[in-house]
This record gives sequence, C-alpha cells and structure tokens, in this order.
Amino acid sequence: MAETVVIANQKGGVGKTTTAINLAVALAALDFETLILDLDPQGNATSGLGIEMSKDMPGIYDVLSENASLEQAIKQTSIEWLDILPTNHNLAGAEIELVSEFSRESVLKRCLAPCKDMYKFIIIDCPPSLGLLTVNALTAADSVITPVQCEYYSMEGLTYFTNTVDKIKQALNPGLKIDGGIITMFDSRINLANQVLNEISKYYGEKLYKTVVPRNVRLAEAPSFGQPIFIYDPSSRGAQAYKNLALEFLSRRGINVESYKKSEIYVSEEAEIEYDYGE
Repeated sequence: MAETVVIANQKGGVGKTTTAINLAVALAALDFETLILDLDPQGNATSGLGIEMSKDMPGIYDVLSENASLEQAIKQTSIEWLDILPTNHNLAGAEIELVSEFSRESVLKRCLAPCKDMYKFIIIDCPPSLGLLTVNALTAADSVITPVQCEYYSMEGLTYFTNTVDKIKQALNPGLKIDGGIITMFDSRINLANQVLNEISKYYGEKLYKTVVPRNVRLAEAPSFGQPIFIYDPSSRGAQAYKNLALEFLSRRGINVESYKKSEIYVSEEAEIEYDYGE
C-alpha cells in the first residue's frame, strides 16, 4: 500500500516543486516504485520532468472530472520506477467544478484509490494556496512535508498553514500526520536566514529534516531544461542535498539506508540508473 506524501506550503517560491520532483526521482533511483502527481495548475512538476502535454493527452484534471481513467492519465517518465500523473492549465477550473461535487474534499482520494497498491510512494505537488485542490491533497494524504525558505514571510505563514493541516486532520483525515519541514534555498552567509532557521528549528523540533537544501544555481537552472537535478548536474550541491533528503525520508520510515549512503545516484538521459559504491 502506497504512502501518499503531500509537498505543500501556502506560500509560493519556496522550492516546493523542486523538492517534489527531486525527492520523487531520488526515491525511484533507489528502486522504490514512485508516482508523482502534479496538482498545481501551473504544471511545473510536469514540465520539470520533460513531459509535454498535448490537448488530447489526459491528465489529473480529466481524472477528477471523470473524463479519463487513472490508467489512461498516468504516464511513464524517462526514469525507471517513476511515473507521473501530469497536469495542464485546465486544472485551474477544477476548483470551481469541485464546489458542487458530493463530498468535494475527498474526490482526489477516491480517484487515487485504484493505484494505491501499484506504488511504494505517491508524491503530490500542491499549488501555493489553501484552496480545494490542496484540501483534496491533504484529505488523500498520509503525511505532509512543508518546504520552508529562510525568510520572514515564510515563517509568518507557517503557523497558519499548520493550523489548517490540523483542522483537516480533525474533520476529514484523522490519519494525516505532519512529517516535518525542510529548509530550502538556504544561504548561510545571510544573517536573517540563520535567525529564521533557528526559529523554524524551535517550531518543528525533531520533525524538522536535518537535511538543508542550499541555494544552488544548478537547482534553479534544471527545470528550464525539463530535467531533475540528478540528470542536469548529479555532482552539484543540490543533487547531494536531495539524495540526503531521500535517505533521511526513508530512514524515518524504518528503512535501512546504510547500503545507499556511499552511493552516488546517476540518472542518465536514457534513464539508465547506476550506483557507484566506490572501492
């Protein structure tokens, strides 16, 4: 049974999609069957994995509106063990259409039910808002990870977002847990960043991921080439950070990661995956 993990934050520009893509790719590269679901109408996770949506290609919007089956909408990516449920700009209309649906907060959960036995992890990239799409994602989820940028406004909205998650847990999804926060785009040279890091550490406590994703030019460039960081620049600091995040993610779930720690993850453009364990 797949664990459904939502990557969400009501604030945009915090590395949410970058985290969803590269965590999913790293998990797949470590041989875990993974599905990434692009629930953001901007479609950045879709384009960030090199998927081009044509007019007649079904995506998550078609599944939610019952115009296509889940099997028809799921696409294989160029990376072994990684599938995607893509989106296009039509998804923007889904929030309006869901308003009149019966049990509108649970539509996505019902849609995903048939594929829960097909994957080990389902990673959902949410829009930067707390609308019906995000509520649907949180209702369908087992856990939520919140990327947080070390800036004042990011910290300001964190309490509000966490309160919303708690309300959804109480009203719609008792099994939902806050897996934790992850610091993104961190620059240790900036005093404010270090101050906010200390505050976020106090806020999350043990739930804050120890892995800190640095501000990295290669990470910022990769989406424009439709590639995850493990293809675009596997030797970059960004790639190392997301490998460490994936290992920490698995370790939190009781999976022994010792055999992976010394490995370097290479994902070629031909999707050949190789582990270099050194001597």
